[in-house]
Amino acid sequence: MHKNIMKYYERIILKHPLLTICLVILILVGVGSYAKNFHLDASSDSLLLENDQDLKYFRTINNKYGNAEFLVISYSPKADLYAAETLADLRKLCDSLLQLERVESVLSILDVPLIDSPRLSLGDLNNGIRTLETPDIDIDLVRHEFATSPFYKTLLVSPDARTTALQVILKGDETYQSLLNQRNSLREKKLTAPLSAADSIKLEEISEKFDTYSIILADQEAADISKIRTIMKQHRGQGELFLGGVPMIVADMIDFIRHDLTAFGIGVLVFLVSMLFLIFRHPRWVILPMVCCFASVIFMFGFLGLIGWKVTVVSSNFTSLLLIITLSLCVHLIVRYNELHDEIPGADQATMVREMVRSKAIPSIYTALTTIVAFASLLTSDIRPVIDFGWMMAIGISFALLISFAIFPAGLMLYKNPVKFTPKFDITGIITRACARWVEHRGKLTLTIFTALAIISVIGISKLTVENRFIDYFKPTTEIYQGMELIDRQLGGTTPLDVIIDADPDFFAEQAQKDVLAEDDPFADDFFDEEEAEAGLSGSSYWYNSYQIDTLNKIHSYLDELPETGKVLSMATTMTMMQQLNEDLPLDNISLAVIHKKLPEVINNSLFRPYMSEDGNQVRFSLRVIDSNPNLRRDSLLKKIHLDLTEKLNIKPEQIHLTGMFVLYNNVLQSLFSSQIMTIGVVFLVIMAMFIIQFRSLRLAIISIIPNLISAGMVLGLMGLLNIPLDIMTITIAAITIGIAVDDTIHYVHRFNEEVLIDGDYLAAMKRCHDSVGRAMYYTSITIIIGFSILTLSNFIPTIYFGLFTGLAMLIAMFANLTLLALLLIIWKPRGTQL
Repeated sequence: MHKNIMKYYERIILKHPLLTICLVILILVGVGSYAKNFHLDASSDSLLLENDQDLKYFRTINNKYGNAEFLVISYSPKADLYAAETLADLRKLCDSLLQLERVESVLSILDVPLIDSPRLSLGDLNNGIRTLETPDIDIDLVRHEFATSPFYKTLLVSPDARTTALQVILKGDETYQSLLNQRNSLREKKLTAPLSAADSIKLEEISEKFDTYSIILADQEAADISKIRTIMKQHRGQGELFLGGVPMIVADMIDFIRHDLTAFGIGVLVFLVSMLFLIFRHPRWVILPMVCCFASVIFMFGFLGLIGWKVTVVSSNFTSLLLIITLSLCVHLIVRYNELHDEIPGADQATMVREMVRSKAIPSIYTALTTIVAFASLLTSDIRPVIDFGWMMAIGISFALLISFAIFPAGLMLYKNPVKFTPKFDITGIITRACARWVEHRGKLTLTIFTALAIISVIGISKLTVENRFIDYFKPTTEIYQGMELIDRQLGGTTPLDVIIDADPDFFAEQAQKDVLAEDDPFADDFFDEEEAEAGLSGSSYWYNSYQIDTLNKIHSYLDELPETGKVLSMATTMTMMQQLNEDLPLDNISLAVIHKKLPEVINNSLFRPYMSEDGNQVRFSLRVIDSNPNLRRDSLLKKIHLDLTEKLNIKPEQIHLTGMFVLYNNVLQSLFSSQIMTIGVVFLVIMAMFIIQFRSLRLAIISIIPNLISAGMVLGLMGLLNIPLDIMTITIAAITIGIAVDDTIHYVHRFNEEVLIDGDYLAAMKRCHDSVGRAMYYTSITIIIGFSILTLSNFIPTIYFGLFTGLAMLIAMFANLTLLALLLIIWKPRGTQL
């Protein structure tokens, strides 16, 4: 079968090279034309778990309590915060922001109602709301109120009164929200039962509309944020300003991805051209590999645009990876072609190319398949960007294999005369021969070293964690980092966490019993307390009454005293402020009913609706967690809150719900361990099976997998020993390392088996392998290592770690293959073979 395939290959590709290249160009033009539809995605949804039930609850709570999208501007004036010139500049800033079409309102110290400057009563509220801009306002009283108010302190003004925050609330987009709700509704329906044909078509149509509209909206937001930054720039002469908030992070992340795609592409391109010229020193060995690399990347850009896949921060390095992997395939072909000059001297170009393809086709196919398996193992993850990254690379590598065995041989056929490269300084030969001598004379030491490294790796892996701070994903020079740090330090934290507490289930049982009595006895209402009827919501709800104020205060105080939390807002905050309005007198149910009915709408919207449901049977404690806290342990904190509320404050477990981006992000982090184990397990089992099929030997399969497991294990172990946590990028290192590193292993073992058949001398076969295929292994490994180091140009720290540790893993794998693999092949011979 192999011979028949080679005949067809020779008849189609080698005898019609120009036609082959033209057909490939036509395919590239057709698919590449869709590259205009290529888009980036850095939304928060792109970093969430697939089918996370907490996400469904999170969206429900957001719809109930409102969750307008907003930006935060921190403003630290050079003059006193309450100086006239500062307030005038602040007003100009707010007015400029309000001129933007998508800005609905701006909340600042200028606009919020003041109730303690001087102290107001409930009756005074009907006479109008005082603000900082009210004529003849007492600035000293205002300063005191912002410093002591349970609502405003560390929310609008920092403790040192040198920084204030402006909340820029953006207008909601009804079209986006409608499409999102329709899509999510159909997706949830699909999880419970198969969709009908009509619903499946509808889901596909709505998803397409949502994706298209999301791209338009993202572009609008990026333009708005650019305008906001322009406005901020005009006020930097008066103080220091930083921009924060999810929309800003999304916009900047897209810029990071765009920068990474450009920087990685150009960086890898320059590096690859330089490496090819330095190593092979002939134009054809630069032109042909680069044409193959370009073709692979162009195809993938077009393919991603064709099917509507967006590139996220996780997959932003797919261009550099694809370039490196394509080049490694070409390098093995170049080295084999060069070897054929000595093996079949005087052969014509057709013979050389045909023999090159014949000898390298099978190992190259297997190396591509093992790499595809490594990336396909990422499909076992629950994180959508990781899954998409796996698909992108699996498809890209498949095309890279086809393109390398189409364009490269066809291109060679257009060159009539064979050419051999001779390195000016044979550094490669020196290194590979040194490794061969090491294996020959230091076998026991080699085994001892790698055994020790394996033990150290296991110790390090046992120390791996998934606890990492979002702020550490960015360089300290970026505005994201600086803004988050300032807000964390001065304005009450950054990451939102909501503690939702329902009414006691017994309360609903009692209410249901009352309803039954009322139906059975028309005079039953006479038996109920008349005060309850007069008390309105305070008489019919579980939480909004005088009996629960103490419980609310205890929960609020507990959450506020946690070292990991910053600002906490809740109904307890509201009750404290209402008591101030009630002349510091305790609030009874009648007072609460009056407050609830007669408060101005602006205060009701600020103090009641965000923290209590309309029926008063559910309350929301809004926390902001200090993400820059080095002692932050997300999962432990969530478990502690739930446990303490149950055991210390006697809240029933079924009443407590934790939600917010803090919870969703923690779910992603906690899934990393299982994802890591799953991906490594899948890669190990599938590659072992492929080794057994290819080599038809369990012995060779085990020998081949050992060096690659050690290289991946050493990198994970080093991360554990250095206390570098796993994140959405680094969880892919182990699987990718094994998948790419086994490429050299396959080429080496395949060549070793051929060399052993020549004279049966295992040691001599090892030396010949090091002097032939060992060179290709060195070239490809160095190319991959330096190629991955280019990822350090990223602004995204996980990408930098990914590049550094994957490069290190490939370096370890190269030496493991040139030493440990070779040694195991020599000492673990098949039965019946003489030592």
